[in-house]
Amino acid sequence: MRKDTVYDLAKSSLSALRRYIDGHDLKGFDPYDGLNSALFKDSFLYKSKICRLIWIQFFKRSPINLRKITGVPSEYNPKGLGLFLSGYCNLWDMEKEPEYIEKIKSLLKTINSLRCHRSKGVSWGYNFDWQSRTFFIPNPTPNVIVSTFIANALIDAYQATADEQIFSLTKGVGDFILSDLNRTYDGKGNFCFSYTPVDKSVIFNASLLASSFLARLYSLTKDERLLENAKRSMDFCISQQNEDGSWFYGADKNQRWIDGFHTGYNLEAIYDYQKYSNDDRYEQNLQRGMGFYLDNFFTDSGIPKYYHDRIYPIDIHSVSQLLVLTAKIPGFGEHIKLVENVLKWTVENMQDEKEGYFYYQKKRFSTIKIPYVRWSQAWMFYALSVFLSRFKEDSRS
Repeated sequence: MRKDTVYDLAKSSLSALRRYIDGHDLKGFDPYDGLNSALFKDSFLYKSKICRLIWIQFFKRSPINLRKITGVPSEYNPKGLGLFLSGYCNLWDMEKEPEYIEKIKSLLKTINSLRCHRSKGVSWGYNFDWQSRTFFIPNPTPNVIVSTFIANALIDAYQATADEQIFSLTKGVGDFILSDLNRTYDGKGNFCFSYTPVDKSVIFNASLLASSFLARLYSLTKDERLLENAKRSMDFCISQQNEDGSWFYGADKNQRWIDGFHTGYNLEAIYDYQKYSNDDRYEQNLQRGMGFYLDNFFTDSGIPKYYHDRIYPIDIHSVSQLLVLTAKIPGFGEHIKLVENVLKWTVENMQDEKEGYFYYQKKRFSTIKIPYVRWSQAWMFYALSVFLSRFKEDSRS
């Protein structure tokens, strides 16, 4: 491994990013926060599903940030805070600097203040109303993605601080997953967890993330109920893997696309599930999925592709998930050249040279440079911390 290149590049990139996020108090905008617009909420258009969907997509796709003039506030994003929390736990584990423990304690207070109170367990949701193609989720409806990312961050913080109150919150997230989420069954007793308590969607990465968290929680509590439900969700989602190793995003006809970062989520979840459960039945699925992922989502020059069959839009999420996934799975050194190429291309093309933040997307003829806090900054902060932690760990061995 060429420490003088990829390691130093990642470290300097993270340092520049930290200066930016510290200067903005971890707050910001989100690609999907358009419905927080005071202007739009006060209009009759807000009552229309089609108008809500168009409004969100307009804000998401626009290279111009219209949020200030339309009354969208800059806010904390709960999932973003969870990613920042895990990132600071990684930095603490590497460097043991007192400032990182102070950051961890501050983040824990803020995250706890943003909990949802609409579920039997402990949960979080996004800080905005959200209209998808199939359902509407009002703020602050809890969802499994935000809740599991925060719960994993809480376990990271618990392991850094040994604070039992933190651990009790993670057990509450397990209760939320098992008690509040709907389930879609396959006729064999296996099921897919829903995205939220108010929908019945079948989205594979959401259920797999729930499964991997339940397995991690099981590894600490030895509660067999957690592992049993995790296995049944895993079996459902594994059965939906395509022959070439890929997955569609979801089961509905309008969700049959294949993208890089959701594929990466699935693979990371399978790896984590096997790690924490000691159940390696899905190893062949993991290897087949990794083959598809590495062969289809990156060009030889280091450009991360959004979809398996075309490049654009180039999304910063695709970069962050590569860093996380290759740092977690065995064979880290085998992928270091790919990571180096992608990270070098990303820093040169998607990290602002002056401010240090990461851009959202590059399209064929334009770049969306809006500094989204969750989608771009939190993810890259977390991903770089995971990568550097793994690199340092390998250097010690």
